[in-house]
Amino acid sequence: MAAAQSKAPEASRDPLLQPFQLKRLVLRNRIISTSHASMLDDSGLPLERYQRYHEEKARGGLAMTMAGGSAMTSPDSSWGGGQLDLSSDRIVPHLQSLSRRIHRHGAAVMCQVSHLGRRATAYAGNWLPPVAPSRVRETRNRNFPKEMDAADIGRIIKDYADAARRCRDGDLDGVETVTSGHLIGQFLSPRTNRRTDAFGGSLENRARFGLMVHEAIRREVGDDFVVGIRFVIDEAVDDGSDFEECLAFARLFEREGHIDFFNCIFGRMDTDLALAEQNMPGMFTRSAPFLPLVGQFKRETRLPVIHAAGIRDVATARHAIREDLVDLVGMTRAHIADPHIVNKMIRGEEERIRPCVGASYCLYKKVQCIHNAASGHETIVSHIIERAETPRRVVVVGGGPGGMEAARVAAERGHGVTLLEAGARLGGQVLVAASASDRKDLIGIVDWRVDELARLGVDVRLNTYADAEIVLADNPDLVIVSTGGIPDMERLEGAEHCDSVWDVLSGVVPAKDDLLIYDETGRQAAVSCALHFARLGYMVTLAIVDDTLAIETPYPDKVSFRKRVSELGIRVVSDVRLAKVARQGNGIAARFRHELTGVETEMSAAQIIVERGTVPMEDVYQELRARSFNEGVTDIALMTGAETKAGKNTPAAGSFELHRIGDAVASRDIYSSIYEAYRLCSHL
Repeated sequence: MAAAQSKAPEASRDPLLQPFQLKRLVLRNRIISTSHASMLDDSGLPLERYQRYHEEKARGGLAMTMAGGSAMTSPDSSWGGGQLDLSSDRIVPHLQSLSRRIHRHGAAVMCQVSHLGRRATAYAGNWLPPVAPSRVRETRNRNFPKEMDAADIGRIIKDYADAARRCRDGDLDGVETVTSGHLIGQFLSPRTNRRTDAFGGSLENRARFGLMVHEAIRREVGDDFVVGIRFVIDEAVDDGSDFEECLAFARLFEREGHIDFFNCIFGRMDTDLALAEQNMPGMFTRSAPFLPLVGQFKRETRLPVIHAAGIRDVATARHAIREDLVDLVGMTRAHIADPHIVNKMIRGEEERIRPCVGASYCLYKKVQCIHNAASGHETIVSHIIERAETPRRVVVVGGGPGGMEAARVAAERGHGVTLLEAGARLGGQVLVAASASDRKDLIGIVDWRVDELARLGVDVRLNTYADAEIVLADNPDLVIVSTGGIPDMERLEGAEHCDSVWDVLSGVVPAKDDLLIYDETGRQAAVSCALHFARLGYMVTLAIVDDTLAIETPYPDKVSFRKRVSELGIRVVSDVRLAKVARQGNGIAARFRHELTGVETEMSAAQIIVERGTVPMEDVYQELRARSFNEGVTDIALMTGAETKAGKNTPAAGSFELHRIGDAVASRDIYSSIYEAYRLCSHL
């Protein structure tokens, strides 16, 4: 079996770049990517998309990547799709292909093997009833499990061992199991294990199933293969296992001698809130919240310790290693933002690492980073931008995230680029979004690109409101319009009495004491605005057209928004559509129509704030269309990775090619603008 033997430069004293020996496996540095469900599998198999995604991280220099988040050991361990299927030998040749790809770049690869237990579904996949130690329903999963009998226990223990053997036969370097909310953890926790037989009651009895699983795995894979456990160190709930009990479990596993490392995690995943604020901390959780407790766990155990939870930046990772809090640091979401973290460190380009901004977009859209267009799309676009054969003159109009990305990619390709921005700062709508207290880290999207544009020598002209003549004065070969949009107040009777979320968050319009905020999008803007002003002591009512708050946001944010709205006592009125606004004495009255019943009601406030998305700002685009040789038409094949004639036409002398992207086309999100800019400019 191939192992990762290459080392970081001997001269480096960076603790993150020092090698580490995990059993007989020599890892070239201390940075890894832990297992997660990428949703890139094809019917449970790691085919080209899956392999290319993991290979990019290996190419980028990390020590090890872990595949197979919640990979299925058994047919009754499905949540309905998006998992690797380790329940049959059909996966082995594909694991071998994955291993070859990872090993040829000097990295190691492992896979998580697990049974979901009560977290599986009865209503998809193989349509089998979920099983669990006891008939205790999970709030998040909502299935009622069958209580496991002796036959179930014996079958699933064998399934674990067979799944691990398939990983070994697939030339992987090791496997890890999972406690947490998965089946082994369901046996460990008094919250989910109410058995009275040899698998329930005492600490030793509740550990019995997990110990038997690891004994069977070790018997099947042999002594040289690395076997670890993703291990909860505190369930953080009164009726669960606390730190001391989890530590006692850990010592039992160490004593039995069948595992080689602990991959420490915290909390539960049986509710949306627990998943968002403990197990997979999202936007509302501070950076690396559980490192101190993990360090305490490491001091009281003897096996190597891995940890990954909200470790977004190199400085925090370096602290974790330098202070001996962990042996290997998982920077999983950080590698979705930038899979080349380690290589940039080795080259002395740490400041060029694309930051993880904690937006949780990768949890919402699965391994698609809010500001890295290539992650999860490795078969469509490359992380490495190639130089163009012929340099061109490029003018980008608009300095929001899409325009900045277009300018960056075009400049990386060797084109001469001018970026025209009407405002005094680059950033567009991101500047407004980051002014809300909960979303301040989004400014990293802007700051990183500002630095990259300066490095690339892009001619950035601020305070420049571009019309057609200003654009054409630079004699461009290519013009990209990324002017974004303006708040949509169209066809709203009484719109002149309303302000937008942009107006009040940016401070252009002062907020009044009594606010009625109306949201027709289900995105973050309106609810972030509501939280921001409620914390400042304003009276806030939030009216929404949907049946629940923040319906278009990542699931960790959705539940965290709801929690904070409740904590602050913000009144929420759902299922209503704003029909009309009118002045009423010293205040403003808003008339709403109920989406289900059609009944109209009226609410009043000192100020009405409206969020309905944006209307494209397309004046300069429309001015330029007739003067461009492609009439401003973007071949859709260019944006889907298909063969296209776009960019291959021979323009007439003095003419130019014209495209528009982002909200200048239609109201969408940050990622859509950046992905559109990247696809367009990396192909043209």
